Amino acid sequence: MAKNITPKEQNYSQWYQDVIRAAELADNAPVRGCMVVRPNAYGVWEKIQSAFDRAFKETGHQNAYFPLLIPNSFMEREAEHVEGFAPECAVVTHAGGEELEEPYVIRPTSETIIGHMYSQWVQSWRDLPILINQWCNVMRWEKRPRLFLRTSEFLWQEGHTAHATKEEAYAETMLMLDVYRKIMQDHLALPVIYGEKSLNERFPGAENTFSCEAMMSDKKALQAGTSHFLGQNFARAFDISFQGKNGEMDFAWTTSWGVSTRLIGAIIMSHSDNDGLVLPPKVAPVKAVIIPISGDDEKLANDLEPAASKIAGELNASFGGLGAEVDRKYHLRPGDRFFYHLQRGIPIRIELGEKEYASGGVTIVRRDSGVKERVSFDAVPARVGALLTEIQDNLYERAKAFREENTFDVSSLAELKAFFKGSDRSGFARAFFAGSVDDEKDIKDLTGGATIRCIPLDGATGKCVVTGQEGARASIFAKSY
Repeated sequence: MAKNITPKEQNYSQWYQDVIRAAELADNAPVRGCMVVRPNAYGVWEKIQSAFDRAFKETGHQNAYFPLLIPNSFMEREAEHVEGFAPECAVVTHAGGEELEEPYVIRPTSETIIGHMYSQWVQSWRDLPILINQWCNVMRWEKRPRLFLRTSEFLWQEGHTAHATKEEAYAETMLMLDVYRKIMQDHLALPVIYGEKSLNERFPGAENTFSCEAMMSDKKALQAGTSHFLGQNFARAFDISFQGKNGEMDFAWTTSWGVSTRLIGAIIMSHSDNDGLVLPPKVAPVKAVIIPISGDDEKLANDLEPAASKIAGELNASFGGLGAEVDRKYHLRPGDRFFYHLQRGIPIRIELGEKEYASGGVTIVRRDSGVKERVSFDAVPARVGALLTEIQDNLYERAKAFREENTFDVSSLAELKAFFKGSDRSGFARAFFAGSVDDEKDIKDLTGGATIRCIPLDGATGKCVVTGQEGARASIFAKSY
């Protein structure tokens, strides 16, 4: 049966939870702050994972796996790193019925343990570069959890690379940022602004952090992925040293980069509506559902079900695998069957009733727009393929138009404050900024929580809204998740 969903205009937070519940994506786990990822959501994660994993391998990276438990002494070797993660760490102090000689941190991220291993593997410039990615879970103790967006345990990938030169490591950082951007836009239909993080928002221990930022349908920002240029900080801390071509010893230059299951939250909040989940076809586990409809059991068994199964087989062949299903929930009324799949975000619904069958066709309904059309049996595979492309493109263009309509230029500190407090406008504020770390913190206080989400890489400069200094870089300010 269809589940009630609170309109997003009435209560956005409740709407988000209702969409997750109606689509059977996840549940809160018995462990505080953790979640159970249900099959409908895990199928989406598998599609996301597949797209990224293919891109990583195409750019020369290999997958590996490193331990979940990290010696506490490793975390303490890089001072800024341990300071940044200490409040979020979960620590194991007992095992096997005994107190451990040294506590173990459940990995919040793996720079330290991977740095330790790289120090064992690298002796010469010939051992570089190392290009490794890991698919795993991490734990960052979350005080205010929200399904997919912020949970104590979540799934992700973390890439870790080591290079002989600064230039190679920096190029790797930017390459992976661009890989993220392309897949987010092409597969998740997420238009993102990508750029450098401010000092306040930088990854602990990194020289530079770059991110992809997306606007959700409540006009808040979501950090969708990050790529970090770590410089030689972790190499020095873990002695990842090598003999260069000139015979001299040097420290490696390292990077790390990651995306997580929060991308499912980004999809929900970017594309879904008051009826439920809307999925971009490229990450939808089920792209089309065929619904045979008849009150006559004999016609169902002899005519409609075989026709529906044939359509599903043809579609799956055209998809190059699974992606089309036949609905056999005959205990539900047709309208409830329609809404069941609508709430789960399936991009295309194919209705096959007695009238459609008699006329030699079906009714195809788009999830993104609700538009219906009659299509003959032999034209279904080609038409569905074309519609999936149209839906994918439409979701991206719709999200991009929404972001552009809600991005504004701000020329003074007073205007920036008014933008986020007391103004009819909200969204992304683009302002020139060259202030200090304290100035950035003051803006956060003045605006009720707005921060610099990123400094776009377009090179635009102007007068700083705080200091009046010319040559300040354009920055995107927004409230965020």
